[in-house]
Amino acid sequence: MASLQMTTALLGIGLAVLILYLIRRDHLYLMHGLFWVVVAGAAAVLGAWPGLIDRLARWTGFSYPPALLLLLASIVLLVKALHADMVNTRIERDVRRLNQRLALLEADLESLRQEAAGGSAPHTMRS
Repeated sequence: MASLQMTTALLGIGLAVLILYLIRRDHLYLMHGLFWVVVAGAAAVLGAWPGLIDRLARWTGFSYPPALLLLLASIVLLVKALHADMVNTRIERDVRRLNQRLALLEADLESLRQEAAGGSAPHTMRS
């Protein structure tokens, strides 16, 4: 059992180090990385002290401690997916607004070009 605890704790620590490396190399956005560091830290803590989930399960009324762990993992993933959707929605909205601004600027530029082309033509006298 001690080797399983050590393996799980080392996997959690290794995951946290990998995430910090990805943040440092700018492959992972800082706020997303911090979330995953917390998840990796929780995995390391639960790996090092597996009795902790048993105590939490007894305290919350779960008769089967792994069910609590699966419930917590599901909630965390659901919150992460909701947050990702919120971020994607904000980005899509910003891109749509930027496209609209770009279209307006291109229309203004075209009208200025047409004015400049029409205004620089030589004037002819009509009789």
